[in-house]
Amino acid sequence: MTEGAHERIHRKDYRPSDFLVDAIDLCFELDPVATVVRAKMRLRRNPDLPTSSGPLVLHGDGLELRSVQLDGSPLDPGRFEADSQSLRISNVPERFELETEVVIHPAENTKLMGLYTSSDTFCTQCEAEGFRRITYYLDRPDVMACFTTRIEADQAKYPVLLSNGNRVGQGDLPNGRHWVQWEDPFRKPSYLFALVAGDLVCHPGTFTTASGREIGLEIWVEADNVDKCDHALASLQAAMKWDEDTYGLEYDLDTYMIVAVNDFNMGAMENKGLNIFNSKFVLAKPSTATDDDYEGIESVVAHEYFHNWTGNRVTCRDWFQLTLKEGLTVFRDQEFSADMTSRAVQRIKDVTRLRTAQFAEDAGPLAHPIRPESYIEMNNFYTATVYEKGAEVVRLYQTLLGREAFRKGLRHYLERHDGSAVTCDDFRQAIADANGVDLTQLERWYLQAGTPIVRAHGVWDEPAAVYALTLTQSQRVFPGQSEPLPLPIPVPVGLLGADGKDIPGTVRMLELTEAEQTFTFENVSERPVASIGRGFSAPIKLEIERSHEELAFLMAHDSDPFNRWEAGQDLAKRVLLRLVERVLDGHSLELDEGLVRAFQKVLLDPNLDGSIKALTLTLPSEELLAQELDVVDPDAVHRARQFVVRGIATALRDELNRTYEEHARGTDAIDKAQIDRRRIKNRALLYLVALEEQETIDMAAEQFSTATAMTDYEAAFMSLVDLESPETHRAIGDFYQRWRDEPLVLDKWFRMQAMSSAPAAFEGVVTLSQHPDFNLANPNRVRSLLYAFAAGNPVGFHRADGEAYRFVADQILELDAINPQVAARIVSSFNQWKRYEPRRSQRMQFELERIASRSGISKDVSEIVERSLGR
Repeated sequence: MTEGAHERIHRKDYRPSDFLVDAIDLCFELDPVATVVRAKMRLRRNPDLPTSSGPLVLHGDGLELRSVQLDGSPLDPGRFEADSQSLRISNVPERFELETEVVIHPAENTKLMGLYTSSDTFCTQCEAEGFRRITYYLDRPDVMACFTTRIEADQAKYPVLLSNGNRVGQGDLPNGRHWVQWEDPFRKPSYLFALVAGDLVCHPGTFTTASGREIGLEIWVEADNVDKCDHALASLQAAMKWDEDTYGLEYDLDTYMIVAVNDFNMGAMENKGLNIFNSKFVLAKPSTATDDDYEGIESVVAHEYFHNWTGNRVTCRDWFQLTLKEGLTVFRDQEFSADMTSRAVQRIKDVTRLRTAQFAEDAGPLAHPIRPESYIEMNNFYTATVYEKGAEVVRLYQTLLGREAFRKGLRHYLERHDGSAVTCDDFRQAIADANGVDLTQLERWYLQAGTPIVRAHGVWDEPAAVYALTLTQSQRVFPGQSEPLPLPIPVPVGLLGADGKDIPGTVRMLELTEAEQTFTFENVSERPVASIGRGFSAPIKLEIERSHEELAFLMAHDSDPFNRWEAGQDLAKRVLLRLVERVLDGHSLELDEGLVRAFQKVLLDPNLDGSIKALTLTLPSEELLAQELDVVDPDAVHRARQFVVRGIATALRDELNRTYEEHARGTDAIDKAQIDRRRIKNRALLYLVALEEQETIDMAAEQFSTATAMTDYEAAFMSLVDLESPETHRAIGDFYQRWRDEPLVLDKWFRMQAMSSAPAAFEGVVTLSQHPDFNLANPNRVRSLLYAFAAGNPVGFHRADGEAYRFVADQILELDAINPQVAARIVSSFNQWKRYEPRRSQRMQFELERIASRSGISKDVSEIVERSLGR
């Protein structure tokens, strides 16, 4: 199917809605098979469009229309046209009341958009365009209305009935049914509507705001999960306090609710007052969730809470502005997480995620600016570019202006546009107006795709004691587009002297605003080593010629913790890429002793905490290494990386053993000291097990059998599944038997096997796809197996025979009929097909062509495939 079969929507064609909705009253008669939805809307023509006199056209998707009334009178069939996709009514007055009644089928809704059922619970997902699957409406973010929602349901099956806002009424109905009515006093777009009905229990809490108001906090879960909510509640309370302290933003309703559901396409959804979460980002206790899970829950709970202001009170005019709310809120949750944990660790994790997913996106066929110019299916643009790169662009404002000026600007933006649907330009202008500065050049970050490259070249003039640093920037030129304009790029710099300390007067914030600029540093009386781009100040690739010795020096001495880590990554990457070349040339491999010494220093450094050590001792991933190659041979990359892992383990065996033993004993507490301890211990274990010696395998097996914390249990299992050993097979069986009734833990079982680098991993994935506990209708389970394999197992997915490509393509075609949104995520694993060696490239192209030729393919999958193929 060609792209022309689906309508492409362009930002330049935006037009305000011809009609506005002042209020909508909804009534749901819930039934899994056939739910009746009655909607009463008070509409008027948009006064800002005085020449508008056309018909009212409401969005719909898969609806069965029962009746339509205009101002209380049934409409004659000749007055309207209705199908499953729209309702068109001609000759409407300036102001009127419209009532519709439709039937929908939640139990059949496997797309998980609109109203659907999950484990006998009704729930909704309306962003981006799911509300039109509930009732006919102006389903666009710039139409904001006050919502009142009445829910009727069987009281025994669905005792809990929730929606946005405040509960204003409830009562009993005949035939064992009951009703609850909710009223949201704040105008909102339809994508923020939410409804939940089920047999749930509440984990309650409270929060007292800075102004003294007591807010009721409610986390709703299935009864057997109520013991896993403490951390989510504490995270919510911490986020509310942080937003008050950092930005002076208080919560505005009487109650804040979170509901955890098992079937959810996303991580969570910030519906006003009623957040619906993937259970993965709510449920945790030390025996079932890892340290990373705990930090992920804290981050996602905060993210959705922060949306109350940056996304709900002020929302997007249109979906092209998605980064306005998502990039800004990701930045806010990153800053929160940095304050809650370790700023250095959080920055390293954020940048690693950006480089792995977003840099690859920028380099591929689906590259787009953080504010896209067009789309076919909006769900395809919930991307790393919009979220992660968008957050980095927001960070630019703070880096350039300073924290206090950014806070002042954000407050001004929220006050100016409270209750409105606005644009990225409005955000930039509000920040500029609040601080009396010109931020016009920053718009280029919203307009231009691709990852900028900044090349740095330094020259030290010894007689003059002057160091000159020349920075040049360049960007990818896309076909049919003009040459990109220079971007404003903040570049923090420090010059290190021979003692490893910053030379006085050389720590500066440079602002690169032109294609090339030279900056001079005076009174530099010794040859410096430049630390450039400290803290990863912009989403760029920095290129600078450095020796092994300079990288090792920065790794040991840089005062910026991010750049210390970065130097180690650059050193390891250089070594690994040279080894990849030797593999391809058929030469023998030798381990670089300088890398071993650098890693040894990190391992033995008493001043580094365990989390920083673990991150620094983690080699660049195979995915990141592949980004550095013009032509990718995954087997060569894997062989080179495994050679270095085993080489480091051999050379530092005694130190790794000692590290493991010194950190083996502790508690399961989720605090910094214990998290640091577990991270360095488990990094040491992964290296040791890579030796594939019985002694080290026994260490992992022992930890697996005795661990009481999921962090240690998972780390041991992960080290074993990369092997072919009796201990591996026993661990796989034991894991399943122990955790088969815990869905989130069982997801880990699927995921770690899918990501195994063992030779038989692919065959294992095929077998797991037929396992009784695998279900294509459950997004978490699909992501744990199919996405984890396709996106997280380069050597397995890119088998030379192409069988893995065929298998994944078959799964995508089957999944597309069930849940196109999730299928589109997985098909993106083929996007880089042109960069692989010819045999693999041709086989990936064949599977993309096969998917594209399938009749009835969804627009979600079609858009990704067609763009990947360059059509």
